[in-house]
Amino acid sequence: MGELQTVPASGGKAAHVKKGQHIKIINTHGEQVVDTWAFNAEDTTEYMAMDATRAYNQRMSPLVGDHLVTYKRRPILTLVEDTSPGRHDTQMAACDQWRYHLLGVEGYHKNCADNLSHSMGELGAKETHTPAPLNLFMNIPWQPDGTLSFDPPLTKAGDYVVLRAEIDCIVAMSSCPQDLLPINGTDGKPTEAHFEVY
Repeated sequence: MGELQTVPASGGKAAHVKKGQHIKIINTHGEQVVDTWAFNAEDTTEYMAMDATRAYNQRMSPLVGDHLVTYKRRPILTLVEDTSPGRHDTQMAACDQWRYHLLGVEGYHKNCADNLSHSMGELGAKETHTPAPLNLFMNIPWQPDGTLSFDPPLTKAGDYVVLRAEIDCIVAMSSCPQDLLPINGTDGKPTEAHFEVY
């Protein structure tokens, strides 16, 4: 297995994952959402797209064996293992400064969009925009009438997913800083997550 690395609480981290390698993303404390993106390592304008992934798999949330595809409709990652209840969101945009302004925050609040940019920059890479992420462990129930809600995660400490790279890619992660809604648990305290590439 690879070296265990930390996605800091309310922070981000990115890693190169070669074709055929795996990345294991761990919900260390059990209630932390991890916004996750993937980009073609040779051309970061090609990114993992949630809208294309939903159409490709014909389901709202990926299951083990499903491919996660880019906007060019080609697999970039495959979900190969999931010890969580399998509730992962593909609908919600990453939190950003404007989201927190709408929630009444004055001034700066850490956010997933900035975490993406910072983590990519640490690798000397750059995203062209903030794609909708795969919100691992995020519990957004949908109802027959179309309504959505922001609910606490269903995961327990140590739950994880394993993703296999189908092309050389960069996987970026953000331990979501959301502390105004219960998506990271009812205590409103974002925590660190961990990952390893192998």
